[in-house]
Amino acid sequence: MNRYPVWKYAIILMALVVGGLYALPNFFGESPAVQVSAAKPSIKIDAATQARVEAALKAAGIAAEQVSLEGVSVKARFSSTESQIKAKDAIQKELISDSANAGYVVALNLLSRSPAWLSGLHAAPMYLGLDLRGGVHFMLQVDMQAALSKRAESLAGDVRTSLREKNVRHSGINRIGQTIEVRFRDSATRSAAQAVFQDQFADLQTLETTDAADLVLTASIKPDAARRIQDQALKQNITTLHNRINELGVAEPVIQQQGLDRIVVQLPGVQDTAKAKDILGRTATLEVRMVDESTQARSAELGNGTVPFGSERYLERNGQAVIVKKQVILTGENLTDAQPGFDSQTQEPTVNLNLDAKGTRIFRDITRENVGKRMAILLFEKGKGEVVTAPVIRTEIGGGRVQISGRMTTMEANDTALLLRAGSLAAPMEIIEETTIGPSLGAENIAKGFNSVTWGFMAVALFMCLYYLLFGVFSSIALAFNLLLLVAVLSMLQATLTLPGMAAMALVLGMAIDANVLINERVREELRNGASAQAAIHTGYDRAWATILDSNITTLIAGLALLAFGSGPVRGFAVVHCLGILTSMFSGVFFSRGLVNFWYGRQNRLKTVSIGTVWRPETGAELKPNN
Repeated sequence: MNRYPVWKYAIILMALVVGGLYALPNFFGESPAVQVSAAKPSIKIDAATQARVEAALKAAGIAAEQVSLEGVSVKARFSSTESQIKAKDAIQKELISDSANAGYVVALNLLSRSPAWLSGLHAAPMYLGLDLRGGVHFMLQVDMQAALSKRAESLAGDVRTSLREKNVRHSGINRIGQTIEVRFRDSATRSAAQAVFQDQFADLQTLETTDAADLVLTASIKPDAARRIQDQALKQNITTLHNRINELGVAEPVIQQQGLDRIVVQLPGVQDTAKAKDILGRTATLEVRMVDESTQARSAELGNGTVPFGSERYLERNGQAVIVKKQVILTGENLTDAQPGFDSQTQEPTVNLNLDAKGTRIFRDITRENVGKRMAILLFEKGKGEVVTAPVIRTEIGGGRVQISGRMTTMEANDTALLLRAGSLAAPMEIIEETTIGPSLGAENIAKGFNSVTWGFMAVALFMCLYYLLFGVFSSIALAFNLLLLVAVLSMLQATLTLPGMAAMALVLGMAIDANVLINERVREELRNGASAQAAIHTGYDRAWATILDSNITTLIAGLALLAFGSGPVRGFAVVHCLGILTSMFSGVFFSRGLVNFWYGRQNRLKTVSIGTVWRPETGAELKPNN
């Protein structure tokens, strides 16, 4: 009656082993570390860099637990934060001679002490939130007026193209702030341009004015379109920050909109504010422009003349100057993907770009009309522009696939593709608030949270053991298993544990033991009604299951509502809450019954069970002593 088949015990054993393995990394803790990575694509992190780091630490008399080359960074682990900070200063002194033009980024970090065999099983500790691990918090202000000006600049180029296609002649197109001015010689031409605006530019509203000898058509962005552009700019900036930070491997960043024009960024585990600012600032913008090949421009490239009006001077990676026109043909907004690759003929590293439908059409038209001329592909990073390549257009290029090369190394091609995939900021941002939470405060929060969960567990277990005797011991073991399973699931999902999450973990203990209280009382009730010990155990578990299921489902619904509609700390609480409900149903019923069946199920003539004192309700007399 109360015997589990072998396969059920196999499931319990498997859950115990897997749960133990994936919960284990959380008990090794983290070691303070210094991480050295490249600040420029041209800088390589290799064994030579590792040797320089080791030499710097040896010269400073700092003992490192381990210095290793992991991927594209060198990581040095230390026994204390004091040694970590001293090591950072020593490594910076060795690697960075000019802080204004640093080739390396030396950042503080925290690395797991988990052994290699656990890492080989992809067992990793939970991510800790900003309030537990420490890190940096930024509040960014988005320049919405710059977003509108950037959109107006793009529309000005589209207006120029559309008027040329419709053969509408004008005396000049100028962008002044967020307005576009188009000048004409006669009213008939201005009327024709007005029709083009109404047909192709629904986001613009126009006004006819007169200026000296010219007739002027002034176009400005409509208010509803301006609000839509600002909203899109904010969302694009959030997406760009997500892509950039995720591709750099920052664990579980929090990037959220706050208000109409602000973004909150939290980077747990990043202790170096300068490093965090570098992560946020390194976003690249791609622009495609035509090279100015006039005589004056060629002289300016050689340094013998001034840059022609309407053009700008940029440098290629080899230092060669290139004069390009200010008009932007394509931007990173028209880019759908960027991947590194190799040229099939020269085997040189390249970056392969895929354009959207609009970009494909524009690129096809431009290359068809400018065969034999040069086209420059520029990359803007940190406000500085650089000509990646300026090839000669040999033939019309269609299909939306473009390959760029220009004496790049493999690492430069990878970095360029990464930056372009991350996208461009639709509007510049300014940091208006920054906060750094040190690891010592995080460690104090961890200690307090751990103590609350530990003492809560011990109090619950003590009560259960005193009140329900051996059944209380079974319930306490099941509760410990539930806690182990919850930690393992959070680690497997690589969820972020915050202070509210630890509060949810403590709450789950009380909710999980409730299932065993229901079971134990059901068993007592059956014994009180005169059932045999084996029958009482069997009926008690069966009848309690329906009540346990109903109560947990209703609580789970509330948790899912918190998860769906909450944000920030509320979501952190809801994740642990929902997972804890699921694990408690498994441990409180399936696992605890397995313990009871293993202990009592083998006894055919079982007369008593150790579940505390059972009383007859009608007489108040003791039914039987249970030991």
